[in-house]
Amino acid sequence: MIEYRVRAALDNEALNALYAVAWPAHTGFDFEPVLSRALTYVFAREGERLVGSVYVAWDGAQHAFLLEPTVDPEYRHRGIGRELVRRAADASRAAGCEWLHVDYEAELAPFYEACGFSPTAAGLLKLDGDQQK
Repeated sequence: MIEYRVRAALDNEALNALYAVAWPAHTGFDFEPVLSRALTYVFAREGERLVGSVYVAWDGAQHAFLLEPTVDPEYRHRGIGRELVRRAADASRAAGCEWLHVDYEAELAPFYEACGFSPTAAGLLKLDGDQQK
């Protein structure tokens, strides 16, 4: 049974382990500075195993930004990602946000549309000086 926890205690080791299996290029990272500034974050656990996460940044007012919905590949296609997004959206709404933004690659459009997002035009500026994607 999957348990969802909003703003639960951070376990960097478990979060890094999740990212390592879900994002092949992931290297160890200290998530505390990011999550301490986030509007909210949601973790999904099966027992003690972290199987999903998502976090939301915001502008301090009406705009929230969904970031890095992540589900362990062994747990995908079970509705966990959609439930993480739903709970993140609920927490953003409860904080007074009017809009939840997300950027995604084209192949992920069906997932985000299933979560209720509508496609929009957006822009992206790479800040490290290398403008190649």
